[in-house]
Amino acid sequence: MEFKDYYDTLGVARDATQDEVKRAYRKLARKYHPDVSKEADAEAQFKQVGEAYEVLKDPEKRAAYDQLGSDWQAGEDFRPPPDWDQGFEFHGGGFEEADFSDFFESLFGRRGHTRGQREYHARGMDTHARVSIDLEDAYHGGERKLTLKHSELGADGRPQLRERTLNVRIPQGVRQGQQIRLANQGGAGIGHGGAGDLYLEIEFARHPLYHVEGKDVYLDLSVTPWEAALGATIKVPTPAGKVDLKIPANSASGRRLRLKGRGIPAQQPGDFYVVLQVALPRADSEAAKQAYREFERQLDFNPRTGLGV
Repeated sequence: MEFKDYYDTLGVARDATQDEVKRAYRKLARKYHPDVSKEADAEAQFKQVGEAYEVLKDPEKRAAYDQLGSDWQAGEDFRPPPDWDQGFEFHGGGFEEADFSDFFESLFGRRGHTRGQREYHARGMDTHARVSIDLEDAYHGGERKLTLKHSELGADGRPQLRERTLNVRIPQGVRQGQQIRLANQGGAGIGHGGAGDLYLEIEFARHPLYHVEGKDVYLDLSVTPWEAALGATIKVPTPAGKVDLKIPANSASGRRLRLKGRGIPAQQPGDFYVVLQVALPRADSEAAKQAYREFERQLDFNPRTGLGV
């Protein structure tokens, strides 16, 4: 996927005011409008200009886009970091049809652009943000402080980042992708109209031990060759605390052991899976090498039997 330099597309500086962005767009839109332009690639250019303006005209999307940095060049291969927009608060929720590039969709997806008429309603607009919590929060619930970023136009006509911190009640059993609604925490209303709502889309922060699939939680667990071969009972960490796990004899690497109901809590809770990874001791001493030689002599074992080699 190619990186799109929207500032370059409109021919404006990265610190351009919103009025400068608007003037540049209008000039290029007239130049490339398919109904009047004689340029060979007018329609494609018109779409690119429109896409660039869709981002840069909106202080929120522009501020989020600017977080990607200025080191990227147009046309370079690009993959957005999974948490690139973490904590950014976007207004709106209605969507129109548009032919945007894969680059745009990878950044803003269905948040692409909003129907303008909602701004005339008395009630404030709903806002949306992705936030990251720890997996343990889903197990235990509780109150957390979350900081959100949003953009406002400064006196100089340029977007400026602002932050606000909210105390959010994380419900036990919340899952990745689930939304938490905070009533009256969205955009301000007009006149006596009430504020909109804020919707927080939950993501789990990367965990050093576990990964999550739906309500199920997985742990890759290293075991010794003798624990795998002979069987053992060992202590295993879970987000809810340590448990005793029985490893059956003759277990191989990759074997999954299920702890029923110890995944993310719910009316029907998920399961916790331990995936065994047999770890081999290093042959880094003469005694260790001798032990491996003895092991080789005592066991008639060839894992490549049946391969014809």
